[in-house]
Amino acid sequence: MDRRDFLQKATVGALALSFPGNFPAFAKEVPMGIVVHSYGLRWNSKVASNKYPGFVNAVDLLEHCHQIGAGGMQVVVKDWSADLTKKVRDRREKLGLYVEGSIGVPNKPEEVTRFEQEVKSAKEAGMQVLRTVCSSGRRYEAYHSAQEFKDLQSKALASLKLAEPVLRKHKMKLAVENHKDWRAPELVALLKQINSEWIGVTLDFGNSIALLEEPMEVIQTLVPYVFTTHVKDMGLDEYADGFLLSEVPLGKGILDLPKMFALCRQHNPQVTFNLEMITRDPLEIPCLKDDYWATFQGVPATDLARTLRLVRQHKYEAGLPRVSQLNPEARLAAEENNILACLSYSKNTLKS
Repeated sequence: MDRRDFLQKATVGALALSFPGNFPAFAKEVPMGIVVHSYGLRWNSKVASNKYPGFVNAVDLLEHCHQIGAGGMQVVVKDWSADLTKKVRDRREKLGLYVEGSIGVPNKPEEVTRFEQEVKSAKEAGMQVLRTVCSSGRRYEAYHSAQEFKDLQSKALASLKLAEPVLRKHKMKLAVENHKDWRAPELVALLKQINSEWIGVTLDFGNSIALLEEPMEVIQTLVPYVFTTHVKDMGLDEYADGFLLSEVPLGKGILDLPKMFALCRQHNPQVTFNLEMITRDPLEIPCLKDDYWATFQGVPATDLARTLRLVRQHKYEAGLPRVSQLNPEARLAAEENNILACLSYSKNTLKS
C-alpha cells in the first residue's frame, strides 16, 4: 500500500467512525449535480430564447441547478474576478448546493501562478474538488502516432508534478478525467507515478467505450482513485467504419448505473455524482480504420471483437438521438428535457 492509498483509506475510515450507522447514506442524501457540459447549448448561448435563456456565468447555472432540483454543479473556473467568486460562494451557501470546478493544469512552470490563482478562487468559492483533463482531445482524433501519445503522457506527468505542490498547499483535490484519451490502466499508471493524496480521478461512466474498454472493467480499475464522477448512460449503433456512441437519458442505455453508483460509494463515501448528459448527434468511433489504431499498440484484437459484439447485441432500438436537424429552440428544449429526465431517474432509481 503506497502513501496515497494509506491516506485515502485512513480518511474514509475516520469519517465512517465519526458517523456510525449513517455515513454510507451520505451520498444518497445529496441529489445528483450537473456538469456544465450538459448545458453545452445554453452555456454562453448566442441563441435568444425566453424559455431557455443562456447562462452568462456560474451564478446563473447555480440558480438553475437549484430550480430543477440538482444537488450542485461542476463548472469551469477560469479568470474569475473576486466579485464573481464571492457571488458563487454566497449563493452556494444560501442554496445549500455543492460546487466543483473544472480547471486547466499548468503546462509549463510559468503557468503555475495562473493555476494557483484559479485554485485559490475555487477554494474561496467553497469548492473542494477540481476536475481536469490532460489531453488536447479524443485520442483517436488528436494523436496520430505512438510517439505523439507518448509525448502526451510525458507532458501530462510534468503538468501534474507542477500542479501537485499547489494542490497540497491549498488542500484541494484534482481529479483527472478518463476523457476518451487514457485507457484505464494507463491512467492508473500515471496516478501511481504522482502518488499524491491530492490527485485522483473524475470517473466518467461511458467515455472509455470509445477506446474499446468494457465499462464495468473501467469502473473497477479506476474507482479506488475516484474523487468525483461524470454520470451518463450510453447508446450504441453500427456504422461503416466502426460504431456510433451517444449519451442517452439515464436508464435507457447499456450501463449498469446502480452497480456503478454502489462501487463509487463503496470506495469513496464522499463522492459526488455529476450528470454529463450531452445533447448532440452520435459520435463516430472509427475503430475499423487504420488511423484509429495509431496509438493503440498492445491493445488485443479481443477488445475490438468484444466491443463490436456489444454494439450488435445492444443496438439502440429507438435509433440514436440526433439534434442537428432541429431548429435552435427545439435543440434547447431537447437539452433541457434530457437533463430533467436524467434527474428524475436519479432521484427515483439511483437514490433509493
